[in-house]
Amino acid sequence: MGKDIRISSPINGKLIPLNEVNDPVFAGGAMGRGIAVKDPEGKVYAPFDGEITVFFPTGHAIGLKSDDGIELLIHVGMDTVKLNGEGFSPKAEAQQKVKRGQLLLEFDPKVITEAGYETTTPVVVTNHADFGNITFELDDQKITVEAPAEESSGAVAQETDEVIKQFANLPDAERVAKSIMHYVGGPDNVRTAEHCATRLRLIVNDKSKIQEKKIENIEGVKGQFFAAQQYQIICGTGFVDKVTEEFIKLKPSLGAGGGKEAAYAEMNLVQKISRTLGDVFVPIIPVLVATGLFMGLRGALMSLGSEWDPTFLMMTQILTDTAFAFLPALVCWSTMNKFGGTPVIGIVIGLMLVNPALPNAYAVGGAAQELAEKGLTWIQAAGLPEFAGKVPLPLDLGFITIPLVGYQGSVLPALVLGIFAAKLQHWLKTFIPDMIDLIVTPFLTLLISMALGFLVVGPIMHGIEQVVFGAVQSFLGIPVIGGLVIGGLQQVIVIFGVHHVFSALEIYLLSTIQSDPFNAIITCATIAQGGAAMAVALKTRDAKKRALYVSSAVPAFLGITEPAIFGINLRFMKPFVYGCCGGAVGGAISSFLGLAGTGMGITVIPGMLLYMNGQIIQYIIVNLIALAVGFGLTYTLYKVEE
Repeated sequence: MGKDIRISSPINGKLIPLNEVNDPVFAGGAMGRGIAVKDPEGKVYAPFDGEITVFFPTGHAIGLKSDDGIELLIHVGMDTVKLNGEGFSPKAEAQQKVKRGQLLLEFDPKVITEAGYETTTPVVVTNHADFGNITFELDDQKITVEAPAEESSGAVAQETDEVIKQFANLPDAERVAKSIMHYVGGPDNVRTAEHCATRLRLIVNDKSKIQEKKIENIEGVKGQFFAAQQYQIICGTGFVDKVTEEFIKLKPSLGAGGGKEAAYAEMNLVQKISRTLGDVFVPIIPVLVATGLFMGLRGALMSLGSEWDPTFLMMTQILTDTAFAFLPALVCWSTMNKFGGTPVIGIVIGLMLVNPALPNAYAVGGAAQELAEKGLTWIQAAGLPEFAGKVPLPLDLGFITIPLVGYQGSVLPALVLGIFAAKLQHWLKTFIPDMIDLIVTPFLTLLISMALGFLVVGPIMHGIEQVVFGAVQSFLGIPVIGGLVIGGLQQVIVIFGVHHVFSALEIYLLSTIQSDPFNAIITCATIAQGGAAMAVALKTRDAKKRALYVSSAVPAFLGITEPAIFGINLRFMKPFVYGCCGGAVGGAISSFLGLAGTGMGITVIPGMLLYMNGQIIQYIIVNLIALAVGFGLTYTLYKVEE
């Protein structure tokens, strides 16, 4: 047992025992030993010399570590994270050194109570096992929390059983979160926690402490697996948000973020590249989805013989074409945001790449055939009136002539330039004095980025883009073969977590040929996995398992395959293989029919909106074929006993 310690209360108010707090996590000691302050005055002070380890963006919770190793958590009120910072005014920040008595936070108790939340504030020592008795003091108030007596291993096991039994009566999200925390080895074994659309993603210190079978048996958990160096637990769309929120309550320091950084550190190079591309392109996908949906709707109406006023038609074209015309600005903005640069600088750099003063990339591409027929080079045609705006502007540097052209629809030049600009801005800030930083740093960042973009990065990356994406586009265009291969392997790529790399390809396709044949192929791969999972569910005799499998299969028909793959198909392997066969057959037929969506980001049932331009019947047919093959092979060949 460690030494006894004494801690001054960081908040003025009435000290009460922690078990009187109206929150089972704190009252039960799950967060550590400590006390609570009732009717707090509204100011939080440092109780000792040390460092702020965590300061939540919402201001409601602070983690401190003293110079002699005491780790303290101050959680202002109950459920106050839902206020999103309203009523809280931080006076310090994370990683800041503090002195005893220093003001850390001001908050308004009235705002908290009027919002319907309690102000009682737990103050707990999270590494309490390192110490003996812990005494909290405030003026003439004093509460001592004694160290627990040593218990035999049998007694501990009995207590654990009792704790698990108590979870049964909790709300579903809280029950699942506490069960998961228990079976992954407790708070000390969890480094980071975050979630995606369907999965709670954890990075743990010791994988051997995870009891995987017991986690799978938790009611509400649809599967679990390791991928991209993360332990991922499938909870389902919507429910996972609630589970994650309850999970973080068990260890509030997880809410400070860092999950992505820790995950990156554990990934291999391919996974890092894919994850980075995902972080860059995912924020701009909703805009492209929206414009694609409207493009499909417009095509459907016009195919039915609808006649539109020319001005109104032009307005719809502005709606659908703007995002792609200024695509480099979106990409550069998102890249700067991802790599820690100033996003507005990224927007300006991206707009420079598509400035109207430069020849339009589409016009230049369209004039290439005409130049070839007349036997002219672009330099020769640059001075001819009939080619004005159709050929690059020559920039003569004396030793070389650089072609200046807009980069409408390009992805890689904006991506690489955004990364460079973010790194350049960080480097400039290391030596430019704060007094002139606001003016000099943006100026130099824009100047150097523009010069590099037009003279080096733009031409090189545009050439690479045309070669790489052009090759993939050509492969997609091979009748039957392209769709067969991609449809069969796309979900395999999803398993390894590197499927985000295709976002750049889809954006390139939409910006250059105004359609996305890749979307048509991968929707077959998606629905086929759903069909295979549904076949397993129907062949399963156990009613409880059947209901679980059906709930895991349904999201696949909305475009989310992870529950079906990791919860069912991969566990039994053969259904996954049969699902891939369905994807291959559907992809081959899609390629043969020349199916292509008007947008990206959605598949299967929601994806129907991307094919309203006269291809909806073909889209439905290929989806039904892929579904039938995945379902039929699994239902016929897979035996539940396996």
